[in-house]
Amino acid sequence: MLWKVPKMWEGGECWIIGGGPSVPLEFGVPEEVIARVLSGELPVSAYSPYLSAIHGKHVIGINAAFLIGDWIDMVFFGDGRFYFDNKKDLCAYPKIKVTCNSNLQHKRGIYNVKYLQRQGNHPHGITTQAGTVAWNGNSGAASISLAAQLGVKKIFLLGFDMKVGEKGNQHFHRHYKSGKTAEPKDPKKLPFHRHARCFPLIARDAKSLGIEIINVNPDSKIEVFKRVKLSDVL
Repeated sequence: MLWKVPKMWEGGECWIIGGGPSVPLEFGVPEEVIARVLSGELPVSAYSPYLSAIHGKHVIGINAAFLIGDWIDMVFFGDGRFYFDNKKDLCAYPKIKVTCNSNLQHKRGIYNVKYLQRQGNHPHGITTQAGTVAWNGNSGAASISLAAQLGVKKIFLLGFDMKVGEKGNQHFHRHYKSGKTAEPKDPKKLPFHRHARCFPLIARDAKSLGIEIINVNPDSKIEVFKRVKLSDVL
């Protein structure tokens, strides 16, 4: 059954935490802590105290971002494998779990996950049609449709970098199998360029819907939204 998203955050704002390396940098997490998280010595939740400034905000965590802490209101993911790779942690996560992966909609053993359909008539940008998201080719971009249906009028994007970090890391964690190697990936083989294509269309739809989107990373490759430092908005 499709989830009819309630306007839980009507007229408010929300923060969406993507996976880019800039997340801990914007919050001033010490380099030693970041290095220990990237090496696997510390869990992703080691970042949580440093993100205390948004603990009381409305927050959507994309994929592994939910592991930072259960103060994150929702986890959103589009990859079916992500559920099975993280089933134990997702089952323990007490907040709202949302996916747009159709393979999970009727599969047995899926624990308390809400489902939104990928909108075939509006695959890019933002859709407000009940029970759907504009997929845009990636979970972070798709979650903006979810935020819009929750009723928000301002969205802050964290970790929407579309590039690797200074140490060649693709994410702010090493949770995914692809991130466990210390050898930097060839940026030309990463999906950033493909993922970034949708954002001009998202910006277009956001303007028509009266939604302000702010990119909290002045060095992000996504240039269609206002780019700021965290200190500029907190």
